[in-house]
Amino acid sequence: MGERTSNHATPTSAPVFLTGASGHLGANLLHRLLDDGVRVRVLLRETDDNAALEGLDVERTYGDLRDLDAIRQAVIGCKGVYHVAAKISTIEGNRAHRREVYECNVIGTRNILQAAREANAGRVVVTGSFSAVGYDLDDPSAPSNETMLFYPMERIMPYERSKVLVEHECWKAAAQGQDVVVATCCALVGGYDYLPSRVGRTLVDFTNGKVRGYVDGGFEFVAAQDIVQGHLLCMDRGRTGEKYIFSSGFKTISEILDLFEEVSGIKRSSRKIPNGVMLVFAEIASYYLSRAHPSFPQRFTPGAIRLLKKRRHADTSKARQELGFEPTPLIEAVHAAYSFHHAQGSITNPRANPPRTTPSNL
Repeated sequence: MGERTSNHATPTSAPVFLTGASGHLGANLLHRLLDDGVRVRVLLRETDDNAALEGLDVERTYGDLRDLDAIRQAVIGCKGVYHVAAKISTIEGNRAHRREVYECNVIGTRNILQAAREANAGRVVVTGSFSAVGYDLDDPSAPSNETMLFYPMERIMPYERSKVLVEHECWKAAAQGQDVVVATCCALVGGYDYLPSRVGRTLVDFTNGKVRGYVDGGFEFVAAQDIVQGHLLCMDRGRTGEKYIFSSGFKTISEILDLFEEVSGIKRSSRKIPNGVMLVFAEIASYYLSRAHPSFPQRFTPGAIRLLKKRRHADTSKARQELGFEPTPLIEAVHAAYSFHHAQGSITNPRANPPRTTPSNL
């Protein structure tokens, strides 16, 4: 990994403002900032599961991203803003779900930017999504870079559409003179995954013997320590009004399962389900679950399968050349994730390997 950097190095300086600290990326970023001796003020919702912050010495404020007045009060006195919070979803959902995705992600980002601007809080680093980065329409698997335009003339998930609009809010703010940089995240792997994430839940289910098949395809994955480093690099070295893609590497689903097998010691299934068959099943299941049981976690949604089928690759040369980004081996992130979930008691298979690392090493 590249050199450890921090824009705010002493505990006596103004606090950094962080949203999304209870989520996977936010929790990892929070721990890194605290390890670097940075004062941190976090924005939380009282109704959320905030277990990720238990025992941590942070300033806590409470409010909703959709409440501009609450954000204004929360950010006063801060220098540097990391806006990580987002409503992540791979389902179409019902009307209420789609509105929540839009308001949390788009309106929430606009509110963060406005409040930071009014409070003179300095640079804002906003977490972007690789699913909102464009690709070669004739060869979707060709590496995508930051210059490629998002193609809206196909069926896309509400979350994808919302993250494109998030970037639009960032570029509008930058055009008005605000210091904002976007750190683009791929599928995240690592520890401090309390909620848990889609990848983390799949790792737990795999180890507990609940994954009996897989679909073909692949995606770009990023180690938690790599995307955290990416956010710090964006804060310290990024160019205003630019975005940077951070990834640890492309993996097929088969290759990810190989890593899960190596870490857990549980033999993986060799049963590959054709994309077409799985897509039909997912369409029916997701339509029903999104309406009858909207809170039920869906692993293979139509949107997720379409993404995997494209086998999208990322070009991280801009982050490497301009910021000095150096990705780490993804296997280390899988070990960290496995160690975390084992310590949480989520892994119950007695045949599973003990974790290689302890929770303090995450």
